[in-house]
Amino acid sequence: MITIPYLTALTTYFSYGLLFAFGQLRDFFRKFIDWWKASNLQGYAPICLGLEDFYIRRLYLRIQDCFGRPISSPPDAWFDVVERVSNDNNKTLKRTTKVSRCLNLGSYNYLGFAAADEYCTPRVTETLQRYSASTCSTRVEGGSTALHVELEQVVADFVGKPAAMVTGMGYVTNSAILPVLVRHGGLIISDSLNHNSIVNGARGSGATIRVFQHNTPSHLERVLREQIAEGQPRTHRPWKKIIVVVEGIYSMEGELCKLPEIVSICKKYKAYVYLDEAHSIGAVGKTGRGVCELLGVDTADVDIMMGTFTKSFGSCGGYIAGSKELIQYLKYTCPAHLYATSISPPAAQQIISAIKVILGEDGSSRGAQKLAQIRENSNYFRSELQKMGFEVLGDNDSPVMPIMLYNPAKIPAFSRECLKQNVAVVTVAFPATPLLLARARICISAAHSREDMVKALEVISRVGDMVGIKYFPAEPKKPELEEGRKKSE
Repeated sequence: MITIPYLTALTTYFSYGLLFAFGQLRDFFRKFIDWWKASNLQGYAPICLGLEDFYIRRLYLRIQDCFGRPISSPPDAWFDVVERVSNDNNKTLKRTTKVSRCLNLGSYNYLGFAAADEYCTPRVTETLQRYSASTCSTRVEGGSTALHVELEQVVADFVGKPAAMVTGMGYVTNSAILPVLVRHGGLIISDSLNHNSIVNGARGSGATIRVFQHNTPSHLERVLREQIAEGQPRTHRPWKKIIVVVEGIYSMEGELCKLPEIVSICKKYKAYVYLDEAHSIGAVGKTGRGVCELLGVDTADVDIMMGTFTKSFGSCGGYIAGSKELIQYLKYTCPAHLYATSISPPAAQQIISAIKVILGEDGSSRGAQKLAQIRENSNYFRSELQKMGFEVLGDNDSPVMPIMLYNPAKIPAFSRECLKQNVAVVTVAFPATPLLLARARICISAAHSREDMVKALEVISRVGDMVGIKYFPAEPKKPELEEGRKKSE
């Protein structure tokens, strides 16, 4: 749980209240202006209505230049950000021909495979020439190639499961598969901070949904015990099945799941474990096999393993791994397999090649070096941010590092000032996070050099002082950082 300082919470509430009050005042006068204007939609209900529309118009549009920034190069350690201008107070943004070369702290390029790679890129190019960019078909029609079959076997072996099924989109892997796994009469117990794809998948399943406090095994056990004793609503019959859904690394918190304790509790109450490893597979563990390897959990104790290829593998799509019976059932019933276009062959080849590099099957030790580098970079960067006085969430070894901003005025200030100094960061606010818990989310890559990180730390420190987000006293500077700065110069 994040404990917000009282004064910070008070000023944040005041800032949002001020924005809301002035927004409502502007909407009040807008009604009079609209009353005089002729409309072609008389008699129609407004298509955009409610607090969401108000939030977009009066809050989001004011700072939308901080989001959705277009790039014009591969998302490597450094990339080109296209500059945009607005002539209507940020309601619309127009691209210019100017680009800024920026240090990339926002992409999920954990192992550096998103840029050209000496092993992966030639094989992807060859696959593009052989198979073209798309199969233009679903897996059950004409969309299965030898690459897709190989990819599923490679993924299954990599994560330590008997079988796997791949889909063309990571988000859909959760949102389309959960409704197939559990339906009416079933129970889904979800971590309170699970990803939106899990939330939407659970809602679409028709199952009863219960939530437990974020990463708190004791509360999970209490919820399980109560629900098993109570049974289904109205009838109180036993649940048809119970699935507990957690993430390996929580994408907005950077925290590692307390998987050993959760698995132990699920075994005790005979509940299935569904593990989303979107941000952990390939990024953590001695050989990149995710939180199970990192935390010493046998993959046989995790019933359903999900992950995506967009983070550590420099590609797209997602996978589900489990028993052969489960995967066979999903291939007969899952809409993502039956109705969606299969994953692009070049994308499939990129994943296969990246996994081979990670495992050292390319004949080099680059995979082991990348894994060591991402771990070293992540722990160094997190440690230095904390020493500077920032409030940083997450655990060691996690490449995701949220820096708490809180106040809505600090969201655009931090983002814009970093961009001015050629450091591109991602800021996150409501509705992706609770209203009071706005943050900047830093993603570290194995492609970042020590000089890159020293530069980023210097810029973030300066901007942090300027914006006022160092909520803790800073430690005295260490010689290591000074030495790294001198080397970069």
